[in-house]
Amino acid sequence: MDAYLRYGAALVRKAERILRDREDARDVVQALFVELLQRGESAFALPYLYRAVTNRCLNLLRDRSTQARLLEHGGGALVLPARTNCEDLAVDLDLLIRLSRTLEREQLELLVYRYLDDLSQAEIAEVMGKSRRTIGKYLAALDTVVAQLAASEEGAP
Repeated sequence: MDAYLRYGAALVRKAERILRDREDARDVVQALFVELLQRGESAFALPYLYRAVTNRCLNLLRDRSTQARLLEHGGGALVLPARTNCEDLAVDLDLLIRLSRTLEREQLELLVYRYLDDLSQAEIAEVMGKSRRTIGKYLAALDTVVAQLAASEEGAP
């Protein structure tokens, strides 16, 4: 499949940023392409593949049996991009997992694109098929939620 040769390595790197495990990342990307081949589909643009990999990774994060292993394996802090309102805030994998239990899929997907992938609003809009203005509004609201959650954790014993 041409798309696998062209985008496979980049998709594995993207999945690895989310999952913190190279083998799981490879499994996610390979499973995606196997499913696409089984369906007889062969031509895909990068935004579609990028979003499909993100969603598969989010499904793994939501899987409670996977959560403990992910926290043990890669519990390091992720520093937010400098262009956010919360540039001194650190978001760790534990916080993302807890957010995955409460946020809708689209909101969590936005957080991944923003905090893990460091995409601009225009890039996120392209990947998600929404306007840049809509993405800006969503991100402003999510930045507030993330900052409040992180602040409440700092004050917790």
